[in-house]
Amino acid sequence: MPTATLTSKGQITIPLEIRNALGLHTGATLDFVQEQDGFKVRPLRSSTATLKGRFAGRVARAVSIAEMDEAIAAQAAERQTAESKAQP
Repeated sequence: MPTATLTSKGQITIPLEIRNALGLHTGATLDFVQEQDGFKVRPLRSSTATLKGRFAGRVARAVSIAEMDEAIAAQAAERQTAESKAQP
């Protein structure tokens, strides 16, 4: 199994076979996803199709569209109330 050493600046060199397997190139961005026993490293891609499942497991329960709408409306009302009180 390939290994890497952490430098004093917090940097590592990803072994060539890993870079090739992940399709990484200079300037590539990586995402670190915490799991129970460590982290999973995933390359970030520019295609939205690659986002599928990326956030899976990061929250206990998915939020519905209706719940999002309610939260947005509540925040907007709260902000409007605060702005009204701030005006003379």
